[in-house]
Amino acid sequence: MKAFGKILGLLMLGLLLIIIGLGFALTHLFDPNDYKDEIQQLARDKANLELQLKGDIGWSLFPWLGLELTDATLASADSPEQPFANLRLLGLSVRVLPLLRREVQMSDIRVDGLDLTLQRDDKGRGNWEGVGQPAKREATPTTATAQPPVQPPIAGETEQPAQPLKLDIDSLTISNSRVDYQDAKSGQQFSAEGIELSTGAIREGADIPIKLLAFLGSNQPVLRAKTELQGLLRFDRALKRYQLQDLKLAGEASGEPLGGKTLTFASQGQLLLDQSAQVAEWTGIKLSANQLRALGELKLRDLDKTAQLEGNLSLAQFNLREFLDGIGIVLPAMRDNTTLSRFEMSTRLAGTPTSINLNDLSLKLDDSTFSGNLALSDIAKQALRLQLKGDKLDLDRYLPPENKDAGAGAARQNEVKQAVAAAGNSGTTPLPGAPTQQAWSSTPLLPLETLRKLDIEAAIGLGQLTLSKLPIEDARIALTAKDGLLTLKELRGDLHGGEFAVRSQLDARPAIPVLSATPQFKRIPLEKLIEARGEKAPVRGLLDLNADLRTQGNSEKAWIDALNGNASFSLNNGMLVDANLEQQLCQGIATLNRKSLSGEPRGKDTPFEELHGSLKFTNGVASNPDLKARIPGLTVNGDGAVDLRVLGMDYRVGIVIEGDKTAMPDPACQVNERYVGLEWPLRCRGPLELGAKACRLDKDGLGKIAAKLAGNKLEQKIEEKLGDKVSPELKDALKGLFNR
Repeated sequence: MKAFGKILGLLMLGLLLIIIGLGFALTHLFDPNDYKDEIQQLARDKANLELQLKGDIGWSLFPWLGLELTDATLASADSPEQPFANLRLLGLSVRVLPLLRREVQMSDIRVDGLDLTLQRDDKGRGNWEGVGQPAKREATPTTATAQPPVQPPIAGETEQPAQPLKLDIDSLTISNSRVDYQDAKSGQQFSAEGIELSTGAIREGADIPIKLLAFLGSNQPVLRAKTELQGLLRFDRALKRYQLQDLKLAGEASGEPLGGKTLTFASQGQLLLDQSAQVAEWTGIKLSANQLRALGELKLRDLDKTAQLEGNLSLAQFNLREFLDGIGIVLPAMRDNTTLSRFEMSTRLAGTPTSINLNDLSLKLDDSTFSGNLALSDIAKQALRLQLKGDKLDLDRYLPPENKDAGAGAARQNEVKQAVAAAGNSGTTPLPGAPTQQAWSSTPLLPLETLRKLDIEAAIGLGQLTLSKLPIEDARIALTAKDGLLTLKELRGDLHGGEFAVRSQLDARPAIPVLSATPQFKRIPLEKLIEARGEKAPVRGLLDLNADLRTQGNSEKAWIDALNGNASFSLNNGMLVDANLEQQLCQGIATLNRKSLSGEPRGKDTPFEELHGSLKFTNGVASNPDLKARIPGLTVNGDGAVDLRVLGMDYRVGIVIEGDKTAMPDPACQVNERYVGLEWPLRCRGPLELGAKACRLDKDGLGKIAAKLAGNKLEQKIEEKLGDKVSPELKDALKGLFNR
């Protein structure tokens, strides 16, 4: 714009030189067309301007000094072969006598067919540079002459400042004009074509009606726009105050940034620039862009220092999804394609040239309402600062759709279905095999390049957050991101009567990102976590968990394969669903009693008071050497591992009868005192989805129990037969012999 203003100023200077030349011709009563060469030379000498007058010069003398110029070309005298302006017609006239009073009274100024072509070469030099400066002359030797002495100013005299010219122009009309700008170094091009400008009377301190039409374009990016501007211009040069009242700007835009779509826009308001107070304002803003409607006010102060922005802005409710689609923004696929259908916002604005703050923000998105503050503390770095409170947010609706048929997952699902069907509910089928199919996808999940650029400090509170189908109450989130290091300082909330807290960190700086997490669960129903994944829960109970985990990679499979750390867990007041450990124990006792069960095994849940243990994760395998459970009348001890890579388990479990006299489910397995205190062995193997249905009686271990019971019975008979007839040493020797 500065270059454009300079060019217009230079054009006016050239016109003034023409008028001076015409005055010279008039004093000699000759046709000014006979003095074109002199006028052109005067332009070269005084303004370094190469002026070509191809058309006739028309003129008038009194009471108006009139000029009509046709078919003229302007170029810098430094590069006359590269004209930057062509003019088809210029017509103006100035009243002569007011000039003596430093008043410029002009009739209509008409400009037609103005074509400005501004170019910068690959060295950054413009084809208009040098215009307006006197032509350079070769230095010539001069003879020193005596200079008259400088007279001192007369006492009492003061130098009076020059009075500004008083403008009075009936109208200004520019038609059929265009402006082109090209930068050879960057390859950028800008253009304004079909320029039509018309004004009313131009007088200082009075409203000046103005109307402007133009077609704008650029090549980086390719963009085209049709614009129309109307308003009342008022200026006061003494006060340095400029106003554009009743502004109306409207038009249409299309091009690459809009994805081939068309943006229809319009704005209204009052503009003010007060250079004395260093203030600029836009009040009474009414803005529309396709479906978007906005109201507000903006004010800039301290223009001579670091400008400060303040104001307010409100957006009426509109369909954000349709608006973004209408300006060529393609949204990522979401699980619910009706999201972003309602958006509304109001805020107070504050900012500087490098930052913008949205204070007292009130925002409505679909069924959610938020309030708080949002800021870009560094616009260039997109440094986001966010403090929000909301009533509710169903985040699942905005996440990418689930891919239930993804590679490894589909193969494993088929394997699990077969294992569940083969296991049944009776516990009499063969021990399930260990799963072999990978349970996790190798698809990259994290946009690492984007994450490395993030600069975020956020604190969010939500009355209810739905995430992974889990209804989290009183959710609190605090996170930071800087230079590729993302830290989740806090994620906590209440869940199904329990509570949880998670802290984690993602280091995206190395080529292979590193993750760590420390989750804590307190009295959260485990079955709710499993059912939220769309699976049937094989176990129920209130979960307490403390873990310290770390891994690396950028996919589910990579994270599981590199998972290491430790955890401790406790499951209280729970139940093993469709898994009757009592039935398994009954079958073992019946075997030792050499009896057959009288009825078909029936499925039944196994309640437990507590199940607890510790886990050590090593490259995706969690070893659990101290599993313990308390079941009414029974104690369960376990030692095994969970292979998270295939979501499979392999445990050896021992069940100890504590002397409970509760009737067993079958007469063939009634408990007698010989069985109390013995550890009855089970083997549990298969997919985790089987739960306790993966457990079978360990026949090898049962044989050892039978041998022990036989030895105990023989000891009892030896004791009965020998009594006190032999020494204790001999009885111990005989017992040891038969217990080998």
